[in-house]
Amino acid sequence: MPKQKISILGSTGSIGVSTLDVIARHPDRYEVFALTAHTQVDKLFLQCQQFQPQYAVLSTPELASVLQERLTLHGISTIALYGAQALCDVATATECDAVMAAIVGAAGLPSSLAAAQAGKRILLANKESLVMSGQIFMDAIAKSGAVLLPIDSEHNAIFQCLPGSYGRKIEHSGISKIILTASGGPFLNRAVETLNDVTPDQAVAHPNWVMGRKISVDSATMMNKGLEVIEAHWLFGAPADQIGVLIHPQSVVHSMVSYVDGSVLAQMGNPDMRTPIAFGLAFPERINSGVASLDLTKFSQLHFRQPDFQRFPCLGLAYQALRTGGSAATILNAANEIAVEAFLAGRLGFRQIESVIEECLNQISSVSLNDLAAILEVDGQARRHALSIVSQVGVQ
Repeated sequence: MPKQKISILGSTGSIGVSTLDVIARHPDRYEVFALTAHTQVDKLFLQCQQFQPQYAVLSTPELASVLQERLTLHGISTIALYGAQALCDVATATECDAVMAAIVGAAGLPSSLAAAQAGKRILLANKESLVMSGQIFMDAIAKSGAVLLPIDSEHNAIFQCLPGSYGRKIEHSGISKIILTASGGPFLNRAVETLNDVTPDQAVAHPNWVMGRKISVDSATMMNKGLEVIEAHWLFGAPADQIGVLIHPQSVVHSMVSYVDGSVLAQMGNPDMRTPIAFGLAFPERINSGVASLDLTKFSQLHFRQPDFQRFPCLGLAYQALRTGGSAATILNAANEIAVEAFLAGRLGFRQIESVIEECLNQISSVSLNDLAAILEVDGQARRHALSIVSQVGVQ
């Protein structure tokens, strides 16, 4: 059987690193075609040294030049490229069989959508692609015949718990509800009135998962779960009222599907992203991910509770955007990215993140989105508006 050639978009992030770990365990099955990073030249060089991809992509010509010089000096044949078009090129190349879409945020949309339009096997870890483009992305998948496999642990769990013949027709599948689990992040039990004083370092200290700083803040506000609710809507064809969220601090049950006959199917495992990554790489087969089997004897109890929307208003804002439709989710995502960036830079308080998002949703009208250009226009508008709000309110 020929090796699958994989392009990893965002290879220096946590998902990218975990993907390379799984690939390294199966050199007979997988070969790295391309690796991409934003600015981490040193880390990308070491990855190129180990995996010898055909291409490596960075964000600027200057960084690509630095990488190319180092690659040449060490006799590595990898070609260094740069820019957004290069990301799309390595995601759509004829030689590429599968794409791990793991670029964080809106920056990952153009290349993910290009892979969908090119009919690739897409391992989707960039939830913003679906949050922003929704119907456009799913239409591209249907038209090209691309294979879309969710890598977020929650959506991967749901995928595993759905009927094998599921075709995004929830009303014909005996499903009553899709249930996303959430750890609750680092502030689940902290007094709400003290959340104004949260520091960036406290917000990124996730109790169960090792993630990037932006995603860790999203977990602390539960915007991450809100974005996942919107992603679940597009992945599984479920309306907002049939997508629920349960707080599950142990992060052992990754998500569930509730059926009309009273059955609830859950996917369980240790909190390690290599499990869904291995599932996506090998589907419909199963391969060793490097993750230890779950030892249930270590858990005397598993806890679940409903989310508190006063503690986590960002989750409520995501549901609001989903129900509004149109460009509301694009506005939500853009405002959140700007607000989180400002918080991490010390220019915005933790509880001001939700205020920036809410104001953007209330002040920018939702419109229909028909193509990538329209999505990016709304995204830019929302970012500019969010930046103006941040500059006015600042840290209080």
